[in-house]
Amino acid sequence: MPSTPDHPPGARLTRDFFDRDATVVARELLGCIIRTRTADGAAAGRIVEAEAYRRDDSCSHSARGPTARNATMFGRPGGLYVYLIYGLHHCVNLVTAGDGAAVLLRGLVPVEGAAVMRLRRGEKPVDGRLGAGPGNLARALGVDRGWDGLDVTTDDAIAVYAGAPVDEAHVVAGPRVGVVGLPEDVARPWRWRVGYAVLK
Repeated sequence: MPSTPDHPPGARLTRDFFDRDATVVARELLGCIIRTRTADGAAAGRIVEAEAYRRDDSCSHSARGPTARNATMFGRPGGLYVYLIYGLHHCVNLVTAGDGAAVLLRGLVPVEGAAVMRLRRGEKPVDGRLGAGPGNLARALGVDRGWDGLDVTTDDAIAVYAGAPVDEAHVVAGPRVGVVGLPEDVARPWRWRVGYAVLK
């Protein structure tokens, strides 16, 4: 669960939280709060969707080993891995244990700085959709490729905090979205999200 004796609600998550298997971290990130601070303001959101990736997974950027692009995935747990997809959208990942493992953040619900998020999005989505989808999430938080390599356990610009536990009855697990790889890897139920009814 997102809240543990070592990480009560509101406590900043430390490296030991991320120093576990990506599938465990992905599920336990649901309900946690990710917060960024930039020159244009602070913004934070409750994580409501996350996907796990490991090196033994043909869908993962790390499957073929370290490259200039994915080097951060092979760093310390708690590192921030940010990449650009389709030349348009940045994606925010949190590095976990496992040498080439990380969790992609796919959705958040704003809890602070919704006005800043709206300005960054440059559109007029309803507040509950400001961080829906990995590209929108990164834009709402003000994260781009320049953030790659930051450490969410120590850096001032970005941090993740324990949140209220999300009951298993409200969590939906299933295959990841938009991935390419071996059929058995594509089918892995490594995407976790909070059910819609909990978000209303």
